[in-house]
Amino acid sequence: MQNALYQYIELYNANRPVVEARSSEPLNRLRTAALEALETAGRLPAKGDEGFEKTSINDMFAPDFGVNISGVNIPADIASSFRCGVPNLSTLMGVVVNDRFTPTSTLLKNLPAGVTMCSLSEAAGKHPGIVGKWYGSVANLDSPGTALNTLLAQEGVFIHVARGIRLEKALQLVSILSAPSPLAAFRRILLVAEEGAQVSVLKCDHTQEGSKQCLSSEVVEIVALNGSKVEWYDIEESNADTSRYCQVYVAQHEGAQVNLCGSTLTNGTTRNEYSLDINGDNTLSHLSGMAIGSGSQHIDNSSDLRHKASRGHSNQVFKYVLDDNATGAFEGSIEVCHGARFVEAYQSNRNILASSNARMHTKPQLLIYNDDVKCSHGATTGQLDSKALFYMQTRGIPLQQARRMLMQAFMADVINTIELEPLRDRLRHMIERRFDGCQSGCRECK
Repeated sequence: MQNALYQYIELYNANRPVVEARSSEPLNRLRTAALEALETAGRLPAKGDEGFEKTSINDMFAPDFGVNISGVNIPADIASSFRCGVPNLSTLMGVVVNDRFTPTSTLLKNLPAGVTMCSLSEAAGKHPGIVGKWYGSVANLDSPGTALNTLLAQEGVFIHVARGIRLEKALQLVSILSAPSPLAAFRRILLVAEEGAQVSVLKCDHTQEGSKQCLSSEVVEIVALNGSKVEWYDIEESNADTSRYCQVYVAQHEGAQVNLCGSTLTNGTTRNEYSLDINGDNTLSHLSGMAIGSGSQHIDNSSDLRHKASRGHSNQVFKYVLDDNATGAFEGSIEVCHGARFVEAYQSNRNILASSNARMHTKPQLLIYNDDVKCSHGATTGQLDSKALFYMQTRGIPLQQARRMLMQAFMADVINTIELEPLRDRLRHMIERRFDGCQSGCRECK
C-alpha cells in the first residue's frame, strides 16, 4: 500500500521558505508541531485503522495531486460554477477559489462595524491578537488529517463578530475548486463569535466545470463564546472527480447556541468530521446532516460530541438516501464527561436504500460517565414503505413521483433544523431537482 504522507512531507521540506513566505505568522507558528505530529504518526489512516468502514484518508490523498505552493492565480468562472443561489436571502458574500479569498463589492460596502470577513493573511495583519489567540486552538493535531492541513495550508478565511453584535444578514462563502490539472487545495476557516454575538454563515462548495481531479482539505474552527449564537450551513454540489475532506471543530462556551447542518447533494468522495467540545453550562447544540447518493458516490459523516459541562442540550439528526451503487457511512459518538450533570443528548441516524446495490454502514455510540442525564441514540436502515407507495399509486400518483415525494418527506427533519427560511425553501427545491435525477446542481434545472 502506498504511503501517501511521504509525498506531502517531502513537498513541504523542499518548499518550506516558499510556503511560509506566502502565509502569515499564526499559520507558520504551528507548522513545526504539525510536522512532528505527522512524522510520529508515520502515515495517514487507511482502511481498517479507525474502524472498518471509515473512509481511507490515505487513499484520498494518494493520487499525484499538485499543490499550488507558489499561489499562482487560477481563474474560475464564478457564474457557471455557483449553482445554489438562494432567492430572497440577502447575503454578504465572499468567494474562495481553491484557497484564495476574494470579497465581493457588496461585502466590502455593507459589512457592518464590528464584523470582519477577510482572508487569514489580511486578518493576521489587522487583528493579530485575535488570530494568534484562536487559530489552531480548537483543531486537534493528533488527527493526521488536521496536522497535514496545518502543515500545508497557506491561506483561508477569517470571520469575527465582536461582542454583542447581532448580524442580521447571513454571510456566504462560495467555495470553488478550479484546476486545469489534478490539484489538492488546503485551506482553513476560523470563525470567532464574541460574547453575545450572533452570526449565520452559508458555505457552498462547487467544482469548476472542466476541472481535473480535485481534492479539498478543509479545517474549520468555530469558537462560540459566552452567550453567542452561531449557525453554520454547508452545502456541497461538487462533481464526480472531486474528493472532499472537511473537519469542523467547535468550542462552545457557557450559554452559547450552535446550529450546524451539512448537506451533500452531488459529489465524488466525501468525508466530513464534526468535533464539538461543549465547555460551558446551559448550552444548546444542534448537529444535522443529509446525503443524497447515486451512481458511485460515497458519503461519510462522523460526529464526536463531548459534554464537558452541566445542563447542556444537544440533538443530532443525520439522514441518507442512497441509490444505484452509492455507499454511505455514519459514525456518531456522544460523550457525557465526569461532572457534566443534567445533560440531555440525543442522536439519530436514519437511512433509505433505494436500490439493491446501495450500501450503508452506521455506528452510533454513547459514552456516559455520570448519572442525572437523559441520552439516547439509534439507527435504522431500510427501503421506501411499499404500502405507502401502493396507496399513493391507487390515488393516481405515478410510481416515480410517489418515490420522490416519500424521499423528500424523509428529509424534512433535517431541513427543518435550518433557521433561515429562504434557505429552507431553496434547499427543498434543490432536493426535489436532485431526486428528479439532476446531477449538476440546480443551474440546468431552474
